Amino acid sequence: MPGRLAEEHFGHGGSVSAEDEKPQWLIRQANVNDAEAVWRMFSHEAVYPNTMQLPFTSLSRWQRRLDTANGHHMLAACDPGRPDVLLGLIGLHPVADSPRVAHVRTLGLSVHPDYAGQGMGSQLLRAAINLADNWLNVTRLSLGVYSHNQRAIALYERHGFVREGLSRGMAFGQGRYLDSLEMARLHPRLMRELEAQGEFEATLSNH
Repeated sequence: MPGRLAEEHFGHGGSVSAEDEKPQWLIRQANVNDAEAVWRMFSHEAVYPNTMQLPFTSLSRWQRRLDTANGHHMLAACDPGRPDVLLGLIGLHPVADSPRVAHVRTLGLSVHPDYAGQGMGSQLLRAAINLADNWLNVTRLSLGVYSHNQRAIALYERHGFVREGLSRGMAFGQGRYLDSLEMARLHPRLMRELEAQGEFEATLSNH
């Protein structure tokens, strides 16, 4: 799908782990003032291998990315006592300019390794799903996660994402080709529409 693995996407499954569900983080909109924190997080050796990023990116690139939303919705996770310091990030990204896919967003999630396993990834996912379901009228959320990133896969599955396919050799990193597991979460409204559509097409084929 166009734009699916664009360089500017925040993460490819991200750096996350199995986490407690207890809310304890402040979730807010990310902005250009978060650029340095995002740059530092994505420069961490435990983060960028799990994304589509190269080992070295510029701060100015993140400043530009956060300064121009263009339909991208990005949420930051912070310690409630330090709301100005970004510790985790989730982005909902359009897949193309076409209005035919206005109901679809791709998702990218990353958490700073120092805060992994503390419920931040789950809280960011819940916030993004709420935004998609109840405010953006998004009925399909999709993502790609490297097939070896089992902790991230388990996290996404706990939040309703299902496996749809495997893209072999999708990316190259650390000297080897990597497979991307394609996952998606469908809003119940879309699932009902697809079921009804399937029943209607089956009826037509029987005549």
